[in-house]
Amino acid sequence: MNYHYPIDPEWSTEQVMDVVQFFNTVEEAYEGEVEKEKVLDHYSKFKKIVPAKDEEKTMFKEFEKHSGYTPYKVVKKAQEAEQSENVTMK
Repeated sequence: MNYHYPIDPEWSTEQVMDVVQFFNTVEEAYEGEVEKEKVLDHYSKFKKIVPAKDEEKTMFKEFEKHSGYTPYKVVKKAQEAEQSENVTMK
């Protein structure tokens, strides 16, 4: 599926790619499963680009509006997962 990704036009190409990778990882969790470490790694890169919690919440809501997927739930599940668990939202 094609989703609308919340992107800031002032970001560099690398920053855009990191944010899109994070949202792709959220999609993977809902459409199948993804390694816990992959979720946390991509979220960490995302947070370097979007460090403000209010901006993060706005972007998460925007993504959820267009995709139906909740990034917060995926990140939370990955943070709470055991060492070798994969994350799936099914």
